[in-house]
Amino acid sequence: MSNEKETSRVEAFSDGVFAIAITLLILEIKVPRIETAMTNGQLLNSLLNLWPSYFAFILSFSAVLIMWINHHGFFKYLRTINTQFLYANGFLLLMVTFIPFPTAVLAEHINSTAANTASGFYCGSMVMIGFGYNLLWFTAANKRALVKDEISNELIIKIRNAYWFGFGVYVISFVVSCFYALAGLLMCISLWILWIVLDYSKTKPKHTHH
Repeated sequence: MSNEKETSRVEAFSDGVFAIAITLLILEIKVPRIETAMTNGQLLNSLLNLWPSYFAFILSFSAVLIMWINHHGFFKYLRTINTQFLYANGFLLLMVTFIPFPTAVLAEHINSTAANTASGFYCGSMVMIGFGYNLLWFTAANKRALVKDEISNELIIKIRNAYWFGFGVYVISFVVSCFYALAGLLMCISLWILWIVLDYSKTKPKHTHH
């Protein structure tokens, strides 16, 4: 019971960090202001010109939401935690809280001549998050250190392979985005399909009979 409580505490703390990170994203979108009185048309035009901020906000909100859903599913398979896992989880949360910054950079420069750098910086942050998930799963599942006994080896391998594949795609998207900004971002977005399909709540663990 104490192990379950400890795991729940870590998950609750992580949920709080995810919530803060996803909330901070909206702060990047600034209310349009000009010196003189703004007409209806000017305000509408100013709001429409904020499309890069809307785009970056929706992109990162969706990404962080999907990360949180997978993180929640991840914890369903843990029977306990240890110090190494806490540090690995801390690294992942560090990268999640960093997301609002590359999101702001992307919003500011996606429609400029610096779009490739902005996109590369954003995709690079996703590479680090992908690394974080792989590190977290390795810490938990290597030699079945922290996972529940009823979780099959096949399921462990399935999740590991999905994380490896996702990390590889993030690395490729980073390289591509340095030359083709939109293409790199689209590669990042394409991984949403993988993370949505990797639905832990629908993946039933196989019970081992002795």
